[in-house]
Amino acid sequence: MAKTIVVQYRTRMEAADENQRLVESVMADLAARDSGGLRYAALRLADGVSFIHVVMIEGAADPLADSPAFAEFQQGISARLDGPPEPRVAKLIGAYRFLTA
Repeated sequence: MAKTIVVQYRTRMEAADENQRLVESVMADLAARDSGGLRYAALRLADGVSFIHVVMIEGAADPLADSPAFAEFQQGISARLDGPPEPRVAKLIGAYRFLTA
């Protein structure tokens, strides 16, 4: 069974584009590594400063822990944020063409 985590947060206006660049770098790194057991989606909301990440991890190992780009994303994140992130464990109850290969 997959562990699913949903994280929502807001960045400072001047940090939003940099945050997006770092997220895009994480996605490129994950695609290059083809980390099995991981599904990851990130969304930037229409207000331009709110982000939502949906992470599904199969098994005990966390493939994000091995990603240099994810480490870079986390480094200095508190300076980019406008308040604390809100992580929540979730249970997928259904999906239609979302988070699937």
